Amino acid sequence: MIQEFKKIWKQYAITMLWLLGILWPLLGIHPDGTLSFRQTFTVWSYILAGTFICFIFYIINKSDNFKLLTEPIANTSQKLNNSLQSMPSWIWKSALLFGAVIYPIATGRYATDVAINVLLYVSLGLGLYVVVGLAGMLDLGHIAFYGVGAYTYAILNVKYGMGFWVCFPFAGLSACIAGCIVGYPTLKMRGDYLAIVTLGFGEIVRIILNNWMSLTNGPNGILGVKSIGILRPVMENGFTFEMFWVTKLELFYYFALGLAILTIIAVTRLGSSRIGRAWESIREDETAAELMGVNTFYYKLLAYAMGAIFAGFAGALFAARMRFVSPESFTFLESVMLLCMVVLGGMNSIPGIILGVIALIALPEVFRGLESYRMLVFGSTMVIMMLFRPSGLIAAKRKKMMETKQPEERG
Repeated sequence: MIQEFKKIWKQYAITMLWLLGILWPLLGIHPDGTLSFRQTFTVWSYILAGTFICFIFYIINKSDNFKLLTEPIANTSQKLNNSLQSMPSWIWKSALLFGAVIYPIATGRYATDVAINVLLYVSLGLGLYVVVGLAGMLDLGHIAFYGVGAYTYAILNVKYGMGFWVCFPFAGLSACIAGCIVGYPTLKMRGDYLAIVTLGFGEIVRIILNNWMSLTNGPNGILGVKSIGILRPVMENGFTFEMFWVTKLELFYYFALGLAILTIIAVTRLGSSRIGRAWESIREDETAAELMGVNTFYYKLLAYAMGAIFAGFAGALFAARMRFVSPESFTFLESVMLLCMVVLGGMNSIPGIILGVIALIALPEVFRGLESYRMLVFGSTMVIMMLFRPSGLIAAKRKKMMETKQPEERG
């Protein structure tokens, strides 16, 4: 136990001092220019007490003094995991679908509103997963395709009177064209250079939306966007149809759920197809993939186009829900948050990305009362995740198998 303490006490002390240095500007510098230390030290001491207890438990666990307690728990969790794996997948999928369907009925309006945000970001995150997770191309401007889809529906609806279902495929098509435009000049670039180009594209789109007054109404945005319309049969004065506008959040939730489910199915099928295998080969080693006959130019362009389509569909649904679009909704920070969701959940795992979206969209709403500390908790959580689980909350199955095989091969 003393040996373990000697190994890591310096890192722990440096970390706590670093945290104190971050907390003091946040809590000790007041708007009127006065400085104080009492509140900072109080908050820091609470954090120090909590982390020190965890630190002691960590040392005891590393010294194998918890074996009598941890071994039964590990055996039980292993048995539970084996039983869940032996269970047919349709059972838990049906349970998840049933829970998703009854969610707006069992919860309130606020929870349903948050769930709609989560579902839209699931579609966005899975579109980014195609580009980053499957094809291995770092994209810092993916939110631009989201904006293109949203503005396509808003412009066609407000200026030309076209309905949602007519504009919906055009939103995906316009985002796809934008994906090809950004993808074509970046096909010879890799790594940091590719990230810079995609970042620049995202900013170009935002500036165009902000300055093209005649088309986008500039920073004022576009008002009066109509919601989703559905034709329903009416039996009054004979059999006719009337337009029913989706205004309730509960109904809009089901459209967002349908889009998320379709995106999950489409991305899963893409990942299991020959196209997905080609993307993975490009991700692992682009030069080797090209030598083996993979048309890297075509498949990289296809990855941008496919990822942009899902973002365009989500953007159209976002515009229909908000009934207003403006450039402030599609900033660089949104692209960064989207990339954080993908990395946090698991870059090569669809369930992990869904979990990452829930973690970064839903959990901040749960802790809204701690608004002053939310970003501090968010930043520290990302640092801890990258240190202890760099593959994400849920790693890809193939990666898990490789990690379990490597120690056996070495032995």
